Amino acid sequence: MKRGNAMEKYVIIGNGVAAAACIEGIRSVDSEGSITVVSQEKHHVYCRPLISYLLEGKTDKERMLYRPADFYEKNGCSVLYGKTAVKIDKDAKKVSLDDGQVIDYTKLCVATGSSPFVPPFTGLDTVEKKCSFMTLDDADTLAAAVNSESKVLIVGAGLIGLKCAEGIQDRVGSITVCDLADRVLSSILDAQSAGLVQSHLESKGVSFLLSDSVERFDVNKAYMKSGKEVDFDVLVLAIGVRANIGLVKDAGGETNRGIVINDNMQTSLADIYAVGDCAEGNDISFGQRRVLALLPNAYFQGQCAGVNMAGGEKVFDKAIPMNSIGFFGFHMMTAGSSFKPEDGGQVYEEIDEKHIKKLFYRNDTLTGFMLVGETCRAGIYTAMIREKTPLSSVNFDMLKETPTSAAFSQETRRKMFGGVV
Repeated sequence: MKRGNAMEKYVIIGNGVAAAACIEGIRSVDSEGSITVVSQEKHHVYCRPLISYLLEGKTDKERMLYRPADFYEKNGCSVLYGKTAVKIDKDAKKVSLDDGQVIDYTKLCVATGSSPFVPPFTGLDTVEKKCSFMTLDDADTLAAAVNSESKVLIVGAGLIGLKCAEGIQDRVGSITVCDLADRVLSSILDAQSAGLVQSHLESKGVSFLLSDSVERFDVNKAYMKSGKEVDFDVLVLAIGVRANIGLVKDAGGETNRGIVINDNMQTSLADIYAVGDCAEGNDISFGQRRVLALLPNAYFQGQCAGVNMAGGEKVFDKAIPMNSIGFFGFHMMTAGSSFKPEDGGQVYEEIDEKHIKKLFYRNDTLTGFMLVGETCRAGIYTAMIREKTPLSSVNFDMLKETPTSAAFSQETRRKMFGGVV
């Protein structure tokens, strides 16, 4: 670390994984500049994917901390808990908070994450017990709302909805999950892979209403478009999320679905960076800009932004979509982009009643994979996608069956595995 400019005033809006990484990136270059964190939540930075395990009793709030309790103190940070940034003045370089406080900055990082998307359901206001499932506070609210006889309706069969089902399964009487899509995890799995996951969840007592959606609510009853009626005591809305882009958009910055950034995490506004679930960067597996709301990418983006804010030089140009998740001990992992064979390219498949492996490749590169039921050493496939490793340079026939470094030349192993996989 080199000594920085004590006059630098770094402000980070947000207090998640991306924000923590930004702090570490700044301090890897600048040991003296002030760092102020604006945290809408009233909690120390924690690992959000663990909230379902908290409800299961597999972890506790102390073990959920993403960094040690003295993290902010050791890094010389001032944290404003329970505060919301409401405006960025890019010309005066000031951030206004909801309590009237105004903070000066020389470099600003927006790590505002995303918020639950809630459609305007008719009668939603009549539902007494309802919540989302994204934050620690949401988990606490849900835990207080349910009991051993509760009938829970979860709207949304994506990652958030299904992790919620896993988290509360032993706490409630019944769980019904509905989704407009025809399968679970429709954004990351094909019908065949989703069917295997759904069967496992059903064996644990979770019921599904797919290709169906709520038309209206009336207190503790949901009327479905199919004509079915679902009685419930507690409603969980897990339909999806939207990137929190408002601060940068209102300040005149370029936004699409997310805040547009380059490979340095710089926005279109001078001295303002954006990272994590609110940011839209380049997905190298698709070759287009996307919001990749994933913890590893949030960390890499945050670290990259912090280094650059402090005057260093760093790029993060290897972002890909990836998910590693398990439900009731049944694990799956996906990464990169998939396609149908008729769209061009080839697919290697292994399928039986307990596991599915699909590797998608074309133009001499692995573009994506789906592994359901068995995910051992999948990091090798992930590294190949990130590095765009030519399949002609490896023993791909060996890799199809077993992800092993033995399939790579010494030079390729050094390039791929010398850093983070």
